[in-house]
Amino acid sequence: MMAAAGNGLSVSRRNMFIIFGGIAMVIKGKPVADAITAKLQEEVAALKEKGIVPKLKIVRVGARGDDLAYERGALSRMKTCGIEAEVLELDAEISQEAFVKELKAVNDDKSVHGILLFRPLPAQLNMDEIKYVISAEKDVDCISPLNVAKTFDGDKTGFPPCTAQAVMEILHHYEVPVLGSDVTVVGASLVVGKPLVSLLIQEEATVSNCHIRTKDTSSYTKKSDIVVSAAGCAGLVKGDWIKEGAVVIDVGINVDKDGNICGDVRFDECENKAKMITPVPGGVGSVTTSVLAKHVVQAAKQLNNI
Repeated sequence: MMAAAGNGLSVSRRNMFIIFGGIAMVIKGKPVADAITAKLQEEVAALKEKGIVPKLKIVRVGARGDDLAYERGALSRMKTCGIEAEVLELDAEISQEAFVKELKAVNDDKSVHGILLFRPLPAQLNMDEIKYVISAEKDVDCISPLNVAKTFDGDKTGFPPCTAQAVMEILHHYEVPVLGSDVTVVGASLVVGKPLVSLLIQEEATVSNCHIRTKDTSSYTKKSDIVVSAAGCAGLVKGDWIKEGAVVIDVGINVDKDGNICGDVRFDECENKAKMITPVPGGVGSVTTSVLAKHVVQAAKQLNNI
């Protein structure tokens, strides 16, 4: 890491990995997650003094590898923050009736403040019914239609999807200007793309949302100050899609032809043009569990009228 003075540059955040000479600042998720966690530890301590112990219940159907990996990270983050966490593991063949009964029991458990339901669910379970069953007050990853509406309305009592909010946390932490910026979000899912567009508009960015039917995605990204890719397509965003000095946020988690984890962005190409860029792994994904913890604490406060 180089000092700022000789280059006329300043570093306002610690733990940044910076390379000079026209190559992007690699903005990692760990400093963001650590900052959120430190604040949450104070908030949790204050709640415990009032006799309130924030608690997360993870509801997992079956034992998919990606669910188990995220679960381990979530449990570790909750422990670090001082939040209690339990896992309700249900059989992969569970019926709709039995699942709804289990979910209602978690809703009714007054010791639980946040519920994380892993998706996608097995084919026999009807998400169109389940999303109306989960308690909106405890739905910390935006499954309930009420929380979806609150996210799009800008109602701060709601809980946006953790990954979408993680992108905003990164932009804020690294002091990336959002107000007035031209932004392209690639991907239009309800988990990341659409809610992220709403969060960005609420901060007065001008946002284009590209998706599988967009005729020429690069015509949008080339004009953007900030490009966020959440398409789930390895190597989609090429170096010539990015303008000089853009900020590139890669939400994608994919596996390349060699079996390695990679993002949507061709990192080696884009880092030569971008001002800032997130890596995969080590970028957005490492912030999501901290946002989850933040939502659990928020839910605990709201449920106790604090």
